[in-house]
Amino acid sequence: MKKFEHINGLVAAVFTPMTPSGDIDPEKIDPLADALSANGVTGVLLGGTTGECLSLSPEERMEIAERWCAAAGSRLKVLVHVGHNCVRTARALSAHARKIGAYGVATFAPSYFRPKSLEDLIAFCSEIASAAADLPFYYYHIPSMTGVCFAMYEFFQAAAERIPNLVGVKFTHEDLMDFGRCLHLEGGRFDMLFGRDEFLLAGLSLGAKGAVGTTYNFAAPLYVRILSAFAAGDMDTAGRLQSQSAELVSVFRQFGELPAAKAIMGMIGLDCGPVRSPLRNLSERSVSELRKRLEGIGFFEYCLRR
Repeated sequence: MKKFEHINGLVAAVFTPMTPSGDIDPEKIDPLADALSANGVTGVLLGGTTGECLSLSPEERMEIAERWCAAAGSRLKVLVHVGHNCVRTARALSAHARKIGAYGVATFAPSYFRPKSLEDLIAFCSEIASAAADLPFYYYHIPSMTGVCFAMYEFFQAAAERIPNLVGVKFTHEDLMDFGRCLHLEGGRFDMLFGRDEFLLAGLSLGAKGAVGTTYNFAAPLYVRILSAFAAGDMDTAGRLQSQSAELVSVFRQFGELPAAKAIMGMIGLDCGPVRSPLRNLSERSVSELRKRLEGIGFFEYCLRR
């Protein structure tokens, strides 16, 4: 296995900006990169669930990746999610990410013809990782979306020597025992990026150093304070701030996660446009109600600043 550094801090799982008519809008990426960098974010994961990846064509995903690599420069680590149900398409996306200077690549499991065994999953990941063999490769563990739920501890044990550039996992699952075991496997060899914003503090308590999340797009200052309080040993403050995060997540989930999250970006002056079908955008009435609910929990006092 090659040696790559681990990622510390916040990685925003970024949106795919779109025009009102639903075309991708790469011009909106530059101000997003500026704002995230200025608010303490370490990196971005693009083309994942938050980026509506499987609702985009491969050509659209490549264009978005090119713009992010150009916009982020040396300020942000750009992780490109290249997962696809077609392994050849995923390999092409992976090779493209390498060509344009991405920091690393990630893939989730295929979700239509799902791997029936751990061996099947590792073979799938190996093909994709080898297309960008000199970049860090992360497996994106998100059973709620893919329906694939092998233990990551067992995944690492079986995959580490077969995927030389395997660095770690973006862990978006509630099995904290599996997460904790992976953190300490082989003396902390693997980079475990925690993927549940609403209980980030639990991940930190287990030993997480980096995290990937949707709400870091619009509430990074809150999470930077959680990281700082935890590092200082101030668990009372960290717990209170995490409670604010849980309230925020609870509110926008009630309105539909991605449509609500994109609506929030518009509220803070970083409009990312609409979501793409089959998702449905919020009505004006729902956006107004969402804003009121956010005001009620004090969101605009700690939201990301441009």
